[in-house]
Amino acid sequence: MKKPVPITMDHVLLALRETNEDREMRVRSLFDFFDNSSLGFLDYAQIEKGLASLQIPPEYKYARDLFRVCDANRDGRVDYHEFRRYIDAKELELYRIFQAIDVAHNGCILPEELWEALVKAGIEIDDEELARFVEHVDKDNNGTITFEEWRDFLLLYPHEATIENIYHHWERVCLIDIGEQAVIPDGISKHVKRSRLLLAGGLAGAVSRTATAPLDRLKVVLQVQRAHAGVLPTIKKIWREDKLRGFFRGNGLNVMKVAPESAIKFCAYEMLKPIIGGEEGDIGTSARLLAGGMAGAVAQTAIYPMDLVKTRLQTCVSESGKAPKLWKLTKDIWVREGPRAFYKGLFPSLLGIIPYAGIDLAAYETLKDLSRTYILQDTEPGPLIQLSCGMTSGALGASCVYPLQVVRTRMQADSSETTMKQEFMKTMRGEGLRGFYRGLLPNLLKVVPAASITYIVYEAMKKNMALD
Repeated sequence: MKKPVPITMDHVLLALRETNEDREMRVRSLFDFFDNSSLGFLDYAQIEKGLASLQIPPEYKYARDLFRVCDANRDGRVDYHEFRRYIDAKELELYRIFQAIDVAHNGCILPEELWEALVKAGIEIDDEELARFVEHVDKDNNGTITFEEWRDFLLLYPHEATIENIYHHWERVCLIDIGEQAVIPDGISKHVKRSRLLLAGGLAGAVSRTATAPLDRLKVVLQVQRAHAGVLPTIKKIWREDKLRGFFRGNGLNVMKVAPESAIKFCAYEMLKPIIGGEEGDIGTSARLLAGGMAGAVAQTAIYPMDLVKTRLQTCVSESGKAPKLWKLTKDIWVREGPRAFYKGLFPSLLGIIPYAGIDLAAYETLKDLSRTYILQDTEPGPLIQLSCGMTSGALGASCVYPLQVVRTRMQADSSETTMKQEFMKTMRGEGLRGFYRGLLPNLLKVVPAASITYIVYEAMKKNMALD
């Protein structure tokens, strides 16, 4: 019989998908939440005020108990190191009982597992009460309780985390009329400045797109070619026309799109969440997929003229070994084709957003489950496994909607008036099904370096900008 493995902070970090730096930032943010006067320590009044702002009733004396537990040296104040020791011990304690309740060891507590744990502790609970318990802790409304949700619910509970105490804590605190307010407020669990995250993500995307620009140019050139042309002859053609610079044509516009696209998508998603998920914006997987798809559509529409000009820039013929000037190309489109031309191919582009996101998400979750079962032996996948799953699912999603991308690119590159149906039929009659997959190879070859570079640069930027 195998001995139980001792629970360490590494298990907690893995369950929360955090690095040590992520966790340090989170704990420091929680300490600063209580220390709103920036004194560098907490006294009883600050803890009482902090808990009151979280709507924990003062008559339950959690403030006094929490202060007593944290104040290890009994000097009447709690410094950061004492607070950190309490958080460390509490998260280890919460992880132990979480693991004990999660008998299936699938990384979340199911309602029936919680019911069984309560029954074993001698607590009778009916279905309606159980549903209310789960609903209160389960902040993303997917019917299960993750360790992050479990931790947020109990982190400031100063008493021993037995199943009996947890139940009575829920009875006394969470059945008070406080609506759907989380015990840990939004922003404490993942307290980072959104503007800085957008900047870090934008810079990571810019570096990634620049590094894979030659593959992007090759893909676009292949997509618009109607006659059969191999990868190698196309590479030679690009080199012959513009030398090395030809492989980076249009990259400036591609990089310029990153920041506005990310910002618009993020803001649209935050606005759509409460509309789709109700006032609190707590939404499940399918609603999150819908909100993400709609936000992507808004962002895509907003920056689409830049995308069209980039395609024209990448596909037009060089004059005397020189690419056309960006402003001249834009002006020519406006004068000769009118403002509507900047939105050619938008419909097939939008049409692919939801299917791509759905396939990507479904494949990602399936791959993660398979890796957890067959490779990691029921432990949670780390960052490298998650990155690999993300790259594979992204490649699969991109391949499934690739025909729409080819139709869109051809409509963008064509200066004549063509509808999506006309372009589709033209490709089918002239090239057959193979025509819809021109440029797929360089597109797939982009996936691994693009994802890896984005991940590495993003993590480096987070550390440099103190976001961890």
